[in-house]
Amino acid sequence: MSDPSTNLSVSPASPAPAVPSAGLWGSVDALHAWLDANRAVDGREGLLLRVLKLSEEVGEVAQAVIGATGQNPRKGTTHGWDDVQAELCDVALTALVALRGLTPDAREVFARHLAGVAERSLGADGGARH
Repeated sequence: MSDPSTNLSVSPASPAPAVPSAGLWGSVDALHAWLDANRAVDGREGLLLRVLKLSEEVGEVAQAVIGATGQNPRKGTTHGWDDVQAELCDVALTALVALRGLTPDAREVFARHLAGVAERSLGADGGARH
């Protein structure tokens, strides 16, 4: 069985965890713990499979964009832009959960990386053009 809002498989024996009120990182931690408790493959291979899940999710974004624009003449318009948004959210969440699998300090690692990207892209003046 699949929960379309998270695109995570949910077996009847393993109900999805309640969404914590702690926000994004509380949810990432809860999803990481739930996946670890229900994983079919352990160790390095399990971690690699979790990272590879990103490729699957990106493919679903592409499928939704193709469906939203009607680029497949055989299928026509099969998706809407809300579907594209949902798939992009799945990509972001899958990446954060994979990052959490690499380090318990995922929040800090991500914050540092975001700060570096913002500094490089926006500079000290916030990206203002003169």
